[in-house]
Amino acid sequence: MRLTAALAALVMLAAGALSAAPAAPKDTKPQTGRWVVVETNKGTIKFALYEKDAPITTRNFIELANRKFYDGLTFHRVEDWVAQGGDPTGTGMGGSEKTIKLETKPNLTFDEPYIVGMARSQDPDSASSQFYITKKPAPWLNGGYAAFGIVMAGQSVVDKLEKGDVMKTVRIVPAPKPKPKAAAPKKPSGTKTKKK
Repeated sequence: MRLTAALAALVMLAAGALSAAPAAPKDTKPQTGRWVVVETNKGTIKFALYEKDAPITTRNFIELANRKFYDGLTFHRVEDWVAQGGDPTGTGMGGSEKTIKLETKPNLTFDEPYIVGMARSQDPDSASSQFYITKKPAPWLNGGYAAFGIVMAGQSVVDKLEKGDVMKTVRIVPAPKPKPKAAAPKKPSGTKTKKK
């Protein structure tokens, strides 16, 4: 009898512990906000910003774009997996007048191609103005670099970029409104099918 009561108490304790445990984090995609339109000499790239999930990083980028900081700068580093720009010196060693804190979250990953991230030096909190666009999945960047957007249009332009290509203009625009879904065609009323 004591053994049964002890087992029942143990089961109740275990059930209580399980119900009190926090739910496992869901694999939620970051929300997209405003878009960035990058006019290059190879064509137009449009990417959506993760404003809600990466507020520090996106705020910094928006401020620089609104100041026209990026206009005329080049992509100084282009490899088979990435294109990087945003350095006013064009050497990979420059930046703006300030740096920002590293901003990472479990849902801000580089697990798919065409993710926009912030470049930095060995110091995690050294990101400034340089950013990059991945052309392939780059999961080794997860947790160590800030992902702050995703390319929505112009992936083929990203793939064509070469070292020295120019960002003519970089502008922040509202996210496009979703197109309404087309209604199913209605059957004409009052038509009768002929019997054979």
